[in-house]
Amino acid sequence: MPSTPTPADILHRILPWSRALARLLAARPALVDEIDSQLSAPLDSAGLLGFLPATLDEDSLKPALRHFKQRAYARLAARDLAGLASLGEVTESMTLIAETALATAQRVLMQALVARYGQPRSEAGEPQQLIVIGMGKLGGRELNVSSDIDLIFLYPENGQTDGTGSNGKHLDNFEFFTRLGRGLIGAIGEITEDGQVFRVDMRLRPNGDSGPLVCCFDMLENYFITQGREWERYAWIKARALPTAGESPHWPAWMSALEDLRRPFVFRKYLDFGSIEAMRELHVQIRREVARKDMADNIKLGPGGIREIEFIAQAFQLIRGGRDERLRIRPTLQVLPLLAERRQLSQASADELAAAYGFLRRLEHRLQYLDDAQTHELPDPPADQALIAAAMGHADYAALLAELDGHRAIVSRHFDAVFADPHLGRNRETDDGPWHGDLADAQPDGNHRTAERLVAQGYHDGAGVAVRLAALHAGNRYQQMPSPARKRFDALMPHVIETCAATTRPDAALFRVLDLLEAVSRRPAYLSLLLQYPLTLQKLAQLAAASLWAAEYLKTHPILLDELLDPSILDIAPDWQAFRQSLELSLEAAEPDTEQQMNLLREAHHSQVFRLLVQDIDGVLTVEKLADHLSALADLMLELALKYAWRKIARRHVDTPRFAIISYGKLGGKELGYASDLDLIFVMDDPDPAAGENYARLATRLNTWLSSQTTAGSLFDIDLRLRPNGESGLTVVSLDALRQYQLESAWVWEHQALTRARFSAGDRKIGAAFENIRDEILRQPRDRAALRREVSGMRHKMHAAHATPAAQAATTFDLKHDRGGLVDVEFIVQYLVLGYAHDHPQLTGNLGNIALLKIAGELGLIPPELAEAVRNAYRDYRRLQHGARLNNAKARVAPDNIAAHISAVRALWLQVFGSE
Repeated sequence: MPSTPTPADILHRILPWSRALARLLAARPALVDEIDSQLSAPLDSAGLLGFLPATLDEDSLKPALRHFKQRAYARLAARDLAGLASLGEVTESMTLIAETALATAQRVLMQALVARYGQPRSEAGEPQQLIVIGMGKLGGRELNVSSDIDLIFLYPENGQTDGTGSNGKHLDNFEFFTRLGRGLIGAIGEITEDGQVFRVDMRLRPNGDSGPLVCCFDMLENYFITQGREWERYAWIKARALPTAGESPHWPAWMSALEDLRRPFVFRKYLDFGSIEAMRELHVQIRREVARKDMADNIKLGPGGIREIEFIAQAFQLIRGGRDERLRIRPTLQVLPLLAERRQLSQASADELAAAYGFLRRLEHRLQYLDDAQTHELPDPPADQALIAAAMGHADYAALLAELDGHRAIVSRHFDAVFADPHLGRNRETDDGPWHGDLADAQPDGNHRTAERLVAQGYHDGAGVAVRLAALHAGNRYQQMPSPARKRFDALMPHVIETCAATTRPDAALFRVLDLLEAVSRRPAYLSLLLQYPLTLQKLAQLAAASLWAAEYLKTHPILLDELLDPSILDIAPDWQAFRQSLELSLEAAEPDTEQQMNLLREAHHSQVFRLLVQDIDGVLTVEKLADHLSALADLMLELALKYAWRKIARRHVDTPRFAIISYGKLGGKELGYASDLDLIFVMDDPDPAAGENYARLATRLNTWLSSQTTAGSLFDIDLRLRPNGESGLTVVSLDALRQYQLESAWVWEHQALTRARFSAGDRKIGAAFENIRDEILRQPRDRAALRREVSGMRHKMHAAHATPAAQAATTFDLKHDRGGLVDVEFIVQYLVLGYAHDHPQLTGNLGNIALLKIAGELGLIPPELAEAVRNAYRDYRRLQHGARLNNAKARVAPDNIAAHISAVRALWLQVFGSE
């Protein structure tokens, strides 16, 4: 049997793949024994520190750091080339090597400077420290094996040294840290007889090579605000303060302050689709440079290379990182699965990009191992090509190129899907269309060429549309747009006109989309989104054509345009458990920021409502299924609002409140619509003396959490008038008081309301107790004749207040209030429940009117065939009512269109009540 290869065998096999390693081992033979004895063990921080002398000074620092780097590099290169180290181990080890070298150099040089000039302090006397920011691969813990290190030097506050050094002089902090920074660059980057540790690049600092070597936090903040450029936002995604020996006790506060500067510069609060255009322009410049220098074989900068994968990941980070804290992470391979999880990339795309990234980074390292050169170019000499192929595990160079070309093609395809200009190559006729034509033609005395063009495109009222376009063009919003925003608006408008013309209702679609665009015109990120994603504009136009309510909802919450980017928006049914878990993670992360938590609830609710709206308009959901989802979503929001509002009560007497939310009306009957109020009562069951006061506070706070207007809008309008004694009653009622009121004081209409009441959120034991009380009340024996008079009398009052006037009754039917409409059905069911539940307890189930009518028919309480006809009528009424509300119209139809339904409902009313 073959013997296991020894470390010496492995070293002999791999040395031809790295001339740099071979030269190093020839110069320092002792490293061979070190590799032989430690090849199986990865590098770690403790081991790396062991490569350094116990004591160091300025004179011994440079040779010590270079010998340290050589020992670490030799071990890591041998493990990597032998196939013993993963890509993650290699990049993490290189990062640790750089961090250890920098921290050691900083410690030694800082001590020397303090010995001369004293400790640098702020004007308030607090000790100051140099903060070394690692950028690029170092910041992302992705350093390659022959990498430059990109650094920025910061210090917190201006001031001066305390003069306690040997020469008694004071230096201001700027000069002190400039000297320290220069010394640090020399210690790491200077080439000596022992080589260098790392090449140091400081060009990413504010103002680049022309800027000062160090800057304080105030200077950095001013630079970000006044001069920070788009590409610098991209660079600062990976920015990270590197660990240093002897961290100050002020370090956590400094890191928090630094993050408060970095975060708003890099990550906008809104969805930042404008960053795609900026990154596309940056990449065009890179590709132009690549072409000029004939760098097509550069696996970093060339087509399908490492940089394109990083651009994809970081573009989504810039767009969404302001609203999604988890996307602010630095390593590329950690970003890609998050993008798949959030459906910004498909899982297959994320997997392909990750595989390509792993291959390209491994190839990058093998190119650099040859001569320890910072290169990304494929070699020309056939001998080197053969070495690289062997080091990558391929039989020959042709096989390596085949796999490389496959990965690069995949990366290019995904890159183009994200960054390619969607309007390149489109029909340029739109540039000569109505928006860029003579809009003055829309005036009554013009020649109406614009109107004629619009009619030719498919609009019905060309003159009216032309007038609307001219008014927009001449209006203050458009005329006062900043130049960049107007440029995007002008680029978008021809596509808007063209896209809306292709919908089923072009005029309505265009007017509604224009209203939206005017509302968001000062937020060019939304214009960029619609420019970048033509399919999103198409979906928007279709929604606007189908529903005025949808268009106005988007106008109120334009951030929801982002939802239209998800191709699965029509296919994925809500997973409320997963949604809750994800939302709770965000709420916990925001603790104790009440405003942020309230905004998170609102944004999450708006997002889910909009997804349901899109599926509804596309015909994926029935009205009943939609109501189920909206009700489940409302219950979930109530549960979370209750949980986090309780945490804000300063003197809680229990960790979990013995408090429940009971819903009535639409939510109670699980027939919630898009803009329905929530009819609620709050119930407690807690003997603690502090309970009453605390739960009253909770109710007030909960009402604020649910109904107040924040920057993200509001959640629900809350109606608490159904509580015992109405507006004059207590906001929170005990279980016992609720039962007593229902038994002794409640009106018949309150018992009718109870038929559509249920536990929605809070303490489940209280919820179960309420259900028992409800069951007890509904199953009381009642005088049916008296009950019929009460219910019928209430129906007469409602009809008198809301029904269609007699003069219009022949042509207009109010689906809700007219005789034979929805209210009649609801009152019939409520009477049947209250009148017969004593004998038939199955009627107390909160099953909805359609199911209860069926049960009543099966029990023989009403004719089964009439029950079925009314069930169908009720179902159609709700569908028609829902359709009307989608366009903000009154729920009225021509009675002739639903005559059979009206007759069935009125017949059942007569059957049950004897007269109308």
